[in-house]
Amino acid sequence: MTMPKEEAKKMLDNMSEQVTWDDIMYQLYVKRKILESLKALEAGSVVSHEDARKRILRK
Repeated sequence: MTMPKEEAKKMLDNMSEQVTWDDIMYQLYVKRKILESLKALEAGSVVSHEDARKRILRK
């Protein structure tokens, strides 16, 4: 597993020279959310689409 600092450096190196602070912050946010989601999936802490739909429709 790579370290967050290394991942951030790679991400920045792959972005265009015209990147904005908002672009950088958005990419960091998305990366973090994806990693959190993958951890939740591995831990089994997820709800299927069908179960989520049933929960929503009950309310």
